[in-house]
Amino acid sequence: MSKLIRSNHLGTVSEHKQIDFAYKEVEVSDIFFQDNEKNERCVQVVYGRESLSLKMSYFIGADWLVKNQQAIYVAPKINKGLQEIDYLGMLQSCLTHGDIAKNTKDLYHIKLNEPFIEIDQQMDLLTPLLIMQFLQTLKILVKKGLKQSYYKVERNLNSRVKGKVLIAQNIKKNIVRNRVTNTFCSYEEFGFDSIENRVLKHTLSFVRRYLSQYPEYLGSMKCLIDYCTPAFERVSDEVNLHELKAVKRNSFYKEYQEALKLSKIILKRFGYHISEIDNSSVEQISVPPFWIDMSKLFELYVLGLLKDKYGDKILFQAKGSYGNPDYLLIDDMQPLIIDAKYRPTYQQDKNLSYIIEDIRQISGYARDVGILDKLGYHTVEEQSSSVVSCVVIYTDQDEGDKLPNSLTAGKSIEGFTKFYKVPISVPVLKNQTAE
Repeated sequence: MSKLIRSNHLGTVSEHKQIDFAYKEVEVSDIFFQDNEKNERCVQVVYGRESLSLKMSYFIGADWLVKNQQAIYVAPKINKGLQEIDYLGMLQSCLTHGDIAKNTKDLYHIKLNEPFIEIDQQMDLLTPLLIMQFLQTLKILVKKGLKQSYYKVERNLNSRVKGKVLIAQNIKKNIVRNRVTNTFCSYEEFGFDSIENRVLKHTLSFVRRYLSQYPEYLGSMKCLIDYCTPAFERVSDEVNLHELKAVKRNSFYKEYQEALKLSKIILKRFGYHISEIDNSSVEQISVPPFWIDMSKLFELYVLGLLKDKYGDKILFQAKGSYGNPDYLLIDDMQPLIIDAKYRPTYQQDKNLSYIIEDIRQISGYARDVGILDKLGYHTVEEQSSSVVSCVVIYTDQDEGDKLPNSLTAGKSIEGFTKFYKVPISVPVLKNQTAE
């Protein structure tokens, strides 16, 4: 049943719901993911003859409906029993595969330049997600090895001169104090103590301080912190974020770009002051407007399960002539086209065999010559005579959380050749009760 959002600061609703909106004499517009009208709507405004309602999609987060007056918070929910999804557990599960981390670019959108929204501490979906992704990215970086580079050093040297003498500082620190043997110099050194590494270590200190206050998150991330920390022993955490603008990109160390981007977001989240973390234990906190794409998260979660089962035989979003299917199973015995659907419709209606839009979409992939070529059907004769098996993996909390031994041994979709559907449950938070 829909709830009514009235004229107050924050209204709460669960994803893929439609609610009435009672806010008079203001203009409310659709909210698009990443503020791009080419993307899906996070919130759609539905106008009636005498009413206005808001339709949620598959995004969770918080944003302004009326800037600085009325905000909306969309919580992660599964319709069955109204259990709350453990979205962080889903992310952690898939990020155990290092190559999946690079596909999280479009998982969320943060509006750092918008006014912050005050929410309850337990509603903070953003910070744990950023920290989880930062630690996983940092692990990949540390495993490859920290980058060494030249970095600027300013030191007061005794009985020697190196690099450039800083006249003003030398007068202030040495001449007026009669330290005639000292010279304040600026020069470059080569090593690990670069600005990039110092920013990462500084962020790691923020993360450790934050997680110490939330043991429910620390348990799952402690091993990542313990893995990364020793690599920064020779790095200081004194940082000047303005120096980052002068840093040049290195294609071999491409993980630095992602890690530093996450660092800046996390540091800005706490106003660049580690003392602000001590205030994060209060009941109310302020966060920038943000959205998390649950459909994308489910897609990555299923990718992790498929990688666990099939390893390198799984191709993710392989490019074809028609489009990019979610997954291809490259197998000589039984190649598959697999698509993930974060749709509660399949679970809500147990008599529903299929959604025709899904069938049409995947059927297009199965006739795409570019996709067929990747699956091993290279000649026109092979492509013309082959009917590729297609699988839809969808959410169903009544089912198990493991993939079956064979994706085609389960329920076939009646009326279509070699079409199958496989249910999978997603992690939910424990001790959740129905509303």
